[in-house]
Amino acid sequence: MVANERTGDSSRVRNILRWAVQRRLTITFFLLGMVILLFIFIPLGKMIFSSSPATLWDTLLEGEVRSAIWLSIYTALIATAVGLVLGVPLAYFLARHSFPGKRLVEALIDVPIVVPHIAAGIALLFVFGKGFFVGSAFDAIGIDFVFAVPGIIIAMIFVSVPFLIDSAKQGFEKVDVRLEKVARTLGASPWQTFFRVSLPLARRSIAGGSVMMWARSISEFGAVLVLASHPKIAPILVYDRLEEYGLDYALPVATLLIIICIGIFVVLRTIAYRGERA
Repeated sequence: MVANERTGDSSRVRNILRWAVQRRLTITFFLLGMVILLFIFIPLGKMIFSSSPATLWDTLLEGEVRSAIWLSIYTALIATAVGLVLGVPLAYFLARHSFPGKRLVEALIDVPIVVPHIAAGIALLFVFGKGFFVGSAFDAIGIDFVFAVPGIIIAMIFVSVPFLIDSAKQGFEKVDVRLEKVARTLGASPWQTFFRVSLPLARRSIAGGSVMMWARSISEFGAVLVLASHPKIAPILVYDRLEEYGLDYALPVATLLIIICIGIFVVLRTIAYRGERA
């Protein structure tokens, strides 16, 4: 009986080893993936649980904090809306047409992702400041970008719109051109074809790109710091408190911003996922 138990144990060990050998790629990738997940989760978790609920609530009751968080949220939403109006047509054009210099245009769209955002802010300041004709023209109609909400919005658009354009372009490329041709054959105009065929079929990619653009906008710091550090968005407020009062004073604001952003991000991704399933 003991010999049978030993034989059974040996057989189980061999089976486990055989399974491990067969699944070594899966196991290796799983372990490597866990490392990067922990790398992301541990700092966020440490920050979130470093402040007590009472401290977070008291911080949220501060008018300056609420104003900064709300300003971050709604300016990011406006930036995303502008990105949809201007970026989706460009994405569709790039997905449907080939022309000399197309690769250059696509590369130019992605440049804001790799440019240091402090440098991006300086570039925007040169163009939208009153010393350049663009800034002067807007100033003539009462729109100022330096130390103003419009400056926050254009800084957010500049650094985040590539995410929306690239995602929308991939979505339109997945739409079969033959469906558009059938719609045109049945009498639909180009506008009707776009709004009733192409846009609905690419909505998943557009929604995903919109969420990414909003998330990137709300986290922007460098370009906004140069162009429009006042009124203060939440990242600027966190930086100011860190510089003036230290980590303990900045931590609750940063924690609130992270919690709110994660909550909204999860809600938006859930809505996009349900739309995809529907």
